[in-house]
Amino acid sequence: MLIFQLAVILIASKIAGDISVRLGQPSVLGKLLIGIVLGPTVLGLVTDTEILKEISQIGVILLMFIAGLETDIDEFKRTAKSSTSVGIAGIVMPLALGYGAGIAIGLSNIEAIFLGLLLAATSVSISVQTLKELGKLKSREGATIMGAAVIDDVLVILALAFLMSFAGGDVNLGMVVLKKVAFFAIVIVLSWKVVPWILKKFAPLQVTESVISAALIICFLFAYFAEYTGVAAIIGSYIAGVAISLTNYKQEVTHKVETISYAVFVPVFFTSIGVTAQFSGILDNLGLIVLLSVIAIISKLVGGAFGAKITGFPWKNSMAIGAAMVSRGEVALIIAAIGLENNLLTQDMFAVLIVVVLLTTIVTPPMMKWFFSKTAQPEEIALKKNA
Repeated sequence: MLIFQLAVILIASKIAGDISVRLGQPSVLGKLLIGIVLGPTVLGLVTDTEILKEISQIGVILLMFIAGLETDIDEFKRTAKSSTSVGIAGIVMPLALGYGAGIAIGLSNIEAIFLGLLLAATSVSISVQTLKELGKLKSREGATIMGAAVIDDVLVILALAFLMSFAGGDVNLGMVVLKKVAFFAIVIVLSWKVVPWILKKFAPLQVTESVISAALIICFLFAYFAEYTGVAAIIGSYIAGVAISLTNYKQEVTHKVETISYAVFVPVFFTSIGVTAQFSGILDNLGLIVLLSVIAIISKLVGGAFGAKITGFPWKNSMAIGAAMVSRGEVALIIAAIGLENNLLTQDMFAVLIVVVLLTTIVTPPMMKWFFSKTAQPEEIALKKNA
């Protein structure tokens, strides 16, 4: 059954992606939508099995690993201030509006804060693919978005741990903070000293594709370590990619990992997002879904754009950055599952939020395409400054 489902996903995702591009949209939008068609909601050809989830997880890890490989570290350093501003502003506005919405619909204070934190989460795995297709991943905007995503992820998880400690969850806040600090301290040292050494040791081995194997080992270990310490696995794989991008093996690893990833794993990830959609009972909560979806989209778009604007980006470029932060993706789904497990979300609210997360993910690629088409190019900005 799995083999058949993989064949269906690969055929459908490639065709849907091509149709999406022909219609002037990023290919990822077609892949997301075809997942809904293939899933239980429409055709039922693909089901959300545990093994499909695992393959999907490998897909998103590899996607963020590639993003790390293609990151310009000098541009990343130059955009640190902007990334911090976008990350913080992109948390404050969704948190505030989400809390307000929670109180308005009758949630308790802690439940409303949890809702705000869930809406403050960001997952740029979808945005990364769109940035690649638009040729913007290595731009100043791309570097800002990636930096903001790391900051956003860490701050939301810390805030969530703080909230859970008050909500009666078995959470030691000091230990949570210590784990986060330990993760970043250790991976920085590993990236600086150990990663180049491992690649040099693997390179002369008399086996097939030893360097690529070494790169994937580093990627998966960083992702596992990130997840173990409470940081999203995609952050670990992204940092692994950045570390390898600073070595002489960058081009070889990038080319071959892209081939592996885009042939199988990444299409499964994009399509599986649509497959997991459950629309049963959606009409009963349609008003709430619309309300929370509007808050989720507008708060991230405006919050991220404001953070970019105050650090010197033109408004159109700022809006493009804000659009890239809209998708909540798997990070919000993980937080929602934690809320359900700890009785901070009812089953009905959990179902509502799954749909909201899906909608934010679907609208992100076309929003990015539209806003980036309106942005001023670097040379245009320079001409305006010199005028």
